Amino acid sequence: MQRRTFIRLAGGGTLAAAALSPLAACGAGPYYPAQAVEAWQGPVDEIDARRRAVAYAITAPNPHNLQPWVVDLREEGAITLRVDRDRLLRETDPLGRQILIGHGAFLESLVMALAEQGIASEVALWPQGTQTTQLQAWDERPVAQVVLRPGGQPDPLFAQVLRRRTPKIDFDTTRPVEPARLQTLLASVSQGAGPAAGGTVDTASLEALRALCWESAKVELRTPRTMLESIRLLRVGPAEFLAHRDGIALNTPFVRAMDALGLFDRSLGPPEGSAGYKAAAERFEAHSRTAMGFVWLASGNTRSDQLQAARAYVRLQLKATELGLGVHPMSQALQEFAEMAPHYERVHQLGRPAPREAAEPTVQMLCRIGYLPGDVPATPRRPVGALLQL
Repeated sequence: MQRRTFIRLAGGGTLAAAALSPLAACGAGPYYPAQAVEAWQGPVDEIDARRRAVAYAITAPNPHNLQPWVVDLREEGAITLRVDRDRLLRETDPLGRQILIGHGAFLESLVMALAEQGIASEVALWPQGTQTTQLQAWDERPVAQVVLRPGGQPDPLFAQVLRRRTPKIDFDTTRPVEPARLQTLLASVSQGAGPAAGGTVDTASLEALRALCWESAKVELRTPRTMLESIRLLRVGPAEFLAHRDGIALNTPFVRAMDALGLFDRSLGPPEGSAGYKAAAERFEAHSRTAMGFVWLASGNTRSDQLQAARAYVRLQLKATELGLGVHPMSQALQEFAEMAPHYERVHQLGRPAPREAAEPTVQMLCRIGYLPGDVPATPRRPVGALLQL
């Protein structure tokens, strides 16, 4: 037992470094078993229109790849969307805002997939009332109900649904994002009653936003309970990828070997200053430093506003895919746990000289943009049947 403990402690720095460097990149890598990423081939054998639409919608972006959706198909001619209350981020998302962003992304993808089949959608948000900000009080009330009608018109952006990726890699710093391309991207978001889209590729503004992203990432790393929330969602190796098909994938040979020996402890975070901490910090810093532009979405902050902002975000990311750009949410500064409060206030300035007032819009999404140095692999998705209530 003493020797086992010594091996764990002596190798811990190296192990943590190997583990947490991919953690910062959310484990992106072209090494997933085919079955774990089969969703990205589309619903090959599915003939039911509702299930086909869900099969596309499960590729929607969502926090920590939790896929926190429950889809009720028990009512003919309708699709009801609920929250999977076992898939919440109670530490980094204590008010449930980010989880609902994931639901809005699913909803927009679902509506687009129905329209592609000639089906129009009548969407009712919160048909039984909204969820509270107290996660422990959340119940089974629907986030949205979609009633199917004839006559849907295909959306040109649907062509990008299975090509869309969230690039958790460094962007190409030799290729600036052209101002005209940024404006084309922002124009893809409706400026009517929905969220307002903003962005910048200005050099001076980039430096300030890069610094904000990096400083807020350090807060998450240095707060044990928020760091552990990510560590506990690590999936190590092909067997776990297939068993879970969610979370943060990690497949380096060294970590897989240590996990097989029982030496990869997922119950503890690396202390500040350790090799593991430094490795994770380097990845977050690199992501911040290689941002070649930023975009953001701001709106009111009701539960419906949060869903609508997410629907706009999906469209923005699909348009970016069409334009050859990567869009990667830098969500740390928008997290609403206590230690993040100073950075939350800073991100809400976004160039405003005066302190933010209560009536001003809430920043729902802040993302770095840039050109990709190579292909970004698809990430695992749970099978459609795992989400359904029938």
